[in-house]
Amino acid sequence: MTNQRINHEPVFLLASSPWRESSLWVEVFSRRYGRVALLARSARKRQSELRGVLVPFVPVSASWYGSQELKTLHRAEWIGGWPQPQGRALFSGLYINELMLKLTAREDPIPELYDALEAVMRAVCDESSHTAALRRFEWTLLSRLGFAPDLFHDGNGEAIRAEETYWLTPENAVVPIEEAERFNPRNHGVAVSGDILIQLREGDFTHPESLGQSLKITRLLIDNLLPEGIKSRQVLQQLQQFSFGI
Repeated sequence: MTNQRINHEPVFLLASSPWRESSLWVEVFSRRYGRVALLARSARKRQSELRGVLVPFVPVSASWYGSQELKTLHRAEWIGGWPQPQGRALFSGLYINELMLKLTAREDPIPELYDALEAVMRAVCDESSHTAALRRFEWTLLSRLGFAPDLFHDGNGEAIRAEETYWLTPENAVVPIEEAERFNPRNHGVAVSGDILIQLREGDFTHPESLGQSLKITRLLIDNLLPEGIKSRQVLQQLQQFSFGI
């Protein structure tokens, strides 16, 4: 590998942790390079230019170099665009970052996923209700990473029909509800109308109840991928029982 230098790449900070005496190990997600691990030298020193710049939930312009998996961050500038999330929205932002950190692979560029991340972070930070944005992001994440079932056709190759009811499981194609008996255990799945499946794949939720049904689907798929649980959700549940769809 060459000692590649990347300049002024928009990124989102997913996580950071102390590294040795005064540095930070940061994980960022970029549009052209995917998730990248960066060493921010001396970032914890009071006089560091990086203090106050390396913050989550908003886009940051980052420049780095290196040929190893851990690159060296040599410049970062705040792009801005929206305020930091507050209150309940903060947990949504943490939840999004946790999914990105746990489900994406390093240096696997997925431009559409970066665009989805930017859109959902803007909604979380700027909009009073961002439940629909969360569902759209979850489905884009699952789809782009290859973890989502086909919602255009069922397991028999037939087009999904709005008026039909289907059985959806984490690791199989959706099937008409009358064929659900082929799966064992049957309770490791969810019955859902074709109309909801179409709304979820299109990201256009016509009725409020469709968001609740879509949550059951995305939660089923995500929990199957992360059986150890999602820390941001667990912390939220411990603090208080909020009902905003994480």
